[in-house]
Amino acid sequence: MPETYPPTSRVVLFTRPGCHLCDGARDLVRRVCEPAGVGWVEVDVDAPGPDAGPLREEYGELVPVVEVDGVRQGYWYLDEERLRRAVAAGPPRS
Repeated sequence: MPETYPPTSRVVLFTRPGCHLCDGARDLVRRVCEPAGVGWVEVDVDAPGPDAGPLREEYGELVPVVEVDGVRQGYWYLDEERLRRAVAAGPPRS
């Protein structure tokens, strides 16, 4: 599911393999986004590539981290209602 950084989806879940909190966060993001028809993407902060260092440095100690439209909505233990409100608010107007 990872895509190149920066992701183009409205909702981004930053995770790492073997993270038990990430498993629950993935389920929560799926539960919120799919019924709303909102795309989301999972980004592995430990994946090799040109963005590996900066991603690991920014998010490594906080995973799971969820962002909606580029705004951090939570980390470690995610709040489902906060995520629902952010998704429902829609993308920022340009």
